[in-house]
Amino acid sequence: MRPYPSRPVAPPHPSRPAARPYPGRPAARPHPGSRRAVTGLAAPAAALLLLLGAACPAVAADGEPDRDFTIEDPRITESSGLAASRLHPGVYWTHNDSDDGPYVFAVDSRTGRTVATVTMRGVGEPRDVEAISIGPDGDIYVGDIGDNLDGTWNHVWIYRFPEPKTLRDTTVTATQYDVQYADGPRNAESLMVHPKTGRVYIASKNENGGGLYEGPGKLTTGSMNVFRRVGEVPWVTDGAFSPDGRSLALRSYFSARVYAFENGRLGESRAVAAPFQRQAESVTYTADGSALMFGSEGARSGVVRVEVEGAGKPQGSGGTGDGEEKGKPAGSGSPGQGGGGGDQGDDGKGSVGLGAVIIIGVGALWFALRRKRGKG
Repeated sequence: MRPYPSRPVAPPHPSRPAARPYPGRPAARPHPGSRRAVTGLAAPAAALLLLLGAACPAVAADGEPDRDFTIEDPRITESSGLAASRLHPGVYWTHNDSDDGPYVFAVDSRTGRTVATVTMRGVGEPRDVEAISIGPDGDIYVGDIGDNLDGTWNHVWIYRFPEPKTLRDTTVTATQYDVQYADGPRNAESLMVHPKTGRVYIASKNENGGGLYEGPGKLTTGSMNVFRRVGEVPWVTDGAFSPDGRSLALRSYFSARVYAFENGRLGESRAVAAPFQRQAESVTYTADGSALMFGSEGARSGVVRVEVEGAGKPQGSGGTGDGEEKGKPAGSGSPGQGGGGGDQGDDGKGSVGLGAVIIIGVGALWFALRRKRGKG
């Protein structure tokens, strides 16, 4: 096992100085006639502003958890999986792709900074770590399941350890499980632990579409854990169960779908407006199940929150099941990457139309105010 190389920590961003008054220019006096104009227009203006606030997506203030954020740690250059912490609100667990080492990082979404680095011991040398998930027992599962040669390895591994109760750099002894597929070796990047049953699922990755594989009811050490194909899925780079276990979100490089999930099988699905990211690699539900968080690889990679209508309930609870795209990114684009989700369908058009009406109304108020000032 190699010691993790020492790398500099990114310096904090400088604080923006408080605004100073413009030098040498006295404050302008209000025009005598403007007070009546402002008073007369205050009520409708306030109503329009309230309507504007309700119609537009909320913009997260700095420091607010579970919003769009950028991973600031210079060591994390290939974030390939995400899992929302069950013990620490606003914290997300991630790891690097490939053979970076036995390391898992806890990133605070309020700041984008790493607040804990966990080193796994007792697991040998990781080969191609691709996914991370948290089970109902509070244990973190790490999937060393990648196979870039598409079927070279006759078995892969899953590592498991309890989520630390305290966020600090630590070394833990992890349990290692040997995994094989019933129908032969294959490449995979998605490992999902069901939040109610604790059963582990893996989605394979293939140009012609992959499979959903179900593990045994309980993983065991000392013998091979055989995963059996139970469903067909598209090209998948990551997946996550909703906290209630009724939905399974799967993403690819350019799209994402949410499937109804019952009795260990996939049901109806619908598209979700995944953001455009330069290498779309990860997805997880927020701890409360209210949204999906989409991540990507790269230095200072962005994580984008996407509100999903009927999140966690695609069937019988607002989900159409007809492939209609739902949801939209909370911000205007991916931090550090730009670009947002795609077409929002009828819902998006309605929001745009309402926003245009509001902007026109505010503009009319402004011109009316200017006109009254001129006459005063």
